[in-house]
Amino acid sequence: MAALTALTTTKQIDFVYLCNILKLTDGNLGSHLAKLENAGYIKIKKTFVSRKPCTFIKATHKGRNAFENHVATLKTIIKSGKTRQKRPKKLTNST
Repeated sequence: MAALTALTTTKQIDFVYLCNILKLTDGNLGSHLAKLENAGYIKIKKTFVSRKPCTFIKATHKGRNAFENHVATLKTIIKSGKTRQKRPKKLTNST
């Protein structure tokens, strides 16, 4: 989901930049992206820029919706944790 976080602020991002901001190895990021692509959350476009291979990643509508739902769920969990109040422990008189 970290990759989707980076993709929410831009239309597309290149692989090398994403790798650097997430501090992942090429193989690790590639594995994560493959799973997101298989789920339909991202599209991967491989092209050439100045005769060099370049890979661009773009979030799909389905991916953006899944990410928004994930964030909403996390906010609900955090909010419910804040509203629960812990009962103070009873003091026992051991004398």
